[in-house]
Amino acid sequence: MESLQDALYNWLTIKVVCDARPDDLAAKETQDFFEEMLTTQHHVSNIDTSKDDMMYYVSYQQGEETKKARYPRELIEIMLNQINQEPEKYMDYPIVD
Repeated sequence: MESLQDALYNWLTIKVVCDARPDDLAAKETQDFFEEMLTTQHHVSNIDTSKDDMMYYVSYQQGEETKKARYPRELIEIMLNQINQEPEKYMDYPIVD
């Protein structure tokens, strides 16, 4: 089992990719996987994100408690930056209805 911090980090990293590439099925499936992990293994709900010039902020409910985490933008955006730098290596597989 992944730690909560790792699961939040992985979820946020792929969420940033999904937001930039909303038709990417692989990214959406990966985001869904981490959301499921957060919900079932870590009992997290009501996730909200924001960012500023330096950090991403995540607030969430865990049980009765509201908690917060923060991550450097440089770390969270590394996957998206890699995709944007070498798009030929990261085909966009669209969601098919």
